[in-house]
Amino acid sequence: MADKVSYTATGKRKESVARVRLVPGSGKITVNDKDFSQYFGREAVKTSIVQPLKLTGTDSVYDVIADIDGGGTTGQAGALRHGISKALLEINSEYRAILKKEGFLTRDSRIKERKKYGLKKARKRPQFSKR
Repeated sequence: MADKVSYTATGKRKESVARVRLVPGSGKITVNDKDFSQYFGREAVKTSIVQPLKLTGTDSVYDVIADIDGGGTTGQAGALRHGISKALLEINSEYRAILKKEGFLTRDSRIKERKKYGLKKARKRPQFSKR
């Protein structure tokens, strides 16, 4: 029955949520039914996504299938990296020390600050007029 094993995890960053599945395969990464190099444009973003797989030496062992909602490209990439890291822990708990040292298991909790009344944005003040 268990011929197709998959490991799932959820990664988050800013407003983005990534539902990640790791399936034994050749190392192909699919995001929202597209190849991840087609989905994400910037090279720096692509390398950050692959970091946890390269670090653990599983970049050509598992296929990554992800569904991402919300946020922009950088937030989505961060959510995907977080999700991949958490899914790798399900595979082997010995990866924890490696991934934690690099900070891939920590959810980046920085979010947009709320707008305050009397201000134009969260901290931007209206122009001061002496007269």
